[in-house]
Amino acid sequence: MAITNTSYAEITTFLLVGMPGLEHAHIWISIPICSMYLTAILGNCTIIFIIKTEPSLHEPMYYFLSLLSLSDLGLSLSSLPTMLRIFLFNAPEISANACFAQEFFIHGFTALESSILLIMSFDRFLAIHNPLRYSSILTSVRVAQIGMLFSFKSILLVLPFPFTLRSLRYCKKSQLSHSYCLHQDVMKLSCSDNRIDVIYGFLGALCLMVDFMLIVVSYILILKTVLGIASRKEQLKALNTCVSHICAVVIFYLPIINLAIVHRFGQHVSPLINVLMANVLLLVPPLMNPIVYCVKTRQIRVRVVAKLCQKQI
Repeated sequence: MAITNTSYAEITTFLLVGMPGLEHAHIWISIPICSMYLTAILGNCTIIFIIKTEPSLHEPMYYFLSLLSLSDLGLSLSSLPTMLRIFLFNAPEISANACFAQEFFIHGFTALESSILLIMSFDRFLAIHNPLRYSSILTSVRVAQIGMLFSFKSILLVLPFPFTLRSLRYCKKSQLSHSYCLHQDVMKLSCSDNRIDVIYGFLGALCLMVDFMLIVVSYILILKTVLGIASRKEQLKALNTCVSHICAVVIFYLPIINLAIVHRFGQHVSPLINVLMANVLLLVPPLMNPIVYCVKTRQIRVRVVAKLCQKQI
């Protein structure tokens, strides 16, 4: 702690939490957590490698999938260091600057993933609604431009977070609620006026909800288009191309909505439940997305199996 005034001591180090009440079992809990991280990193790297090396997959849908895998990798690598320190080395301390940097990357990659899921819903709508013009509208150049635009938007959205948090004063509590730093969690520890942070946090959450609502609108339009197809077989074929994306949307947004409800209304919820839900938010989407797309997307599945068989030979 750095003493800056006779009336208070300013906190420069925060304390993260592992599993409340299960501290004695942290070393055992680290095994599934590390396994999930390794699987997520390996799975997303495999998706990116397959798409990069297979010319037949150089299409808009797979470009967007590779962007989704990149954002999942970013989420995993942003939270991995503090998770490992807590569960493997029992070291919950994190400096204020490191905490602010971590929450910037976590929120940035979360915003990016939300944007990519929105782009992918538009991609599915365009492919079903206007398949003949699909390739001419979503060219490689346009895909790159869209990816850069939404990446820039995600950075701008969360860029103020670490600076506004750094301007606050922390002088009473240093215990955070999760195994990594989140904006709303750090903000609550402040003993100075944090209205600007509340506004920024609300705008960030609002952008995620706008993305979600636009995804819902996209699927309403997709359903309307599919119902206009005469052949039932073609209807099912069109809807089948959306199953992987729908799973990715549910896997990503459901933990966010649950955690937001707990933060807002769950004052009496067990701290263990709170931590578990927060860990699910960053562990499950990067883990499940590669699995879902490998299982449901034949082109990806066939090439992954082919690469594995090739290595065994």
